[in-house]
Amino acid sequence: MSAHCQLTGARPGFGNAISHSHRRTSRRFDPNIQNKRYWLPSEGRHVRLTLSARAIKTIDSIGIEAAAARIRARGTKV
Repeated sequence: MSAHCQLTGARPGFGNAISHSHRRTSRRFDPNIQNKRYWLPSEGRHVRLTLSARAIKTIDSIGIEAAAARIRARGTKV
């Protein structure tokens, strides 16, 4: 699975690594992706989500039910 967040949609960014001699090579800026398991009370089951660290903090503030609604609104299965 690619490194993307199910809640925020954060994906890797691409750029160049520039050496001391100013030679450029490709590199990737990956988001801080974590796998996290949450209890979803409305469905009576656990869900395993692939989230960025920022999305985990968002779920802590808005709650898992609202986050699940946002994920479904993005068209991703929960």
